Amino acid sequence: MKRRRDRPTPQVMFRLAERVTVDAPAARVWQALTAWDRQSEWVIATRTYATDLVGQGVGGGLESFTGVGPLRFKDTMVITEWRPPTICRVRHTGRVIRGTGAFEVESAGERGAVVTWSESLVMPFGRFGAVCWPVLQPIASRLLRRSLKSFADWAPAYPR
Repeated sequence: MKRRRDRPTPQVMFRLAERVTVDAPAARVWQALTAWDRQSEWVIATRTYATDLVGQGVGGGLESFTGVGPLRFKDTMVITEWRPPTICRVRHTGRVIRGTGAFEVESAGERGAVVTWSESLVMPFGRFGAVCWPVLQPIASRLLRRSLKSFADWAPAYPR
């Protein structure tokens, strides 16, 4: 008889994607998005640092610390696709956050760009996480939208 802890934990994927229009050229938007150490200026409750390859190019590494006070976790990432100024895809490799994420920048004329931030993540904590997701999803979407709105306000003046 197999003991309960020997059973594999079911993996439940969740997806988030939000878009925002930024009043800045795509090249500047890309530079602002990939200024990893400046993300705390627009991503809610998150600090991001480049690790391997200064966070630039395939194989580059990133670490984010998200949360407030003792409710924080580390999110490690490896860049899997790097096509400036349009796409940066990452694989989340941390203990809590696993899956993939992407920033995509589309030109919207000479003076604007559309940014899409998407995540396809394995829900942590197995069945418990799956049960919690319907409650957490609207909150996560709202925080993502709010961060992108902050980015849209912040990016046109980048670099400061």
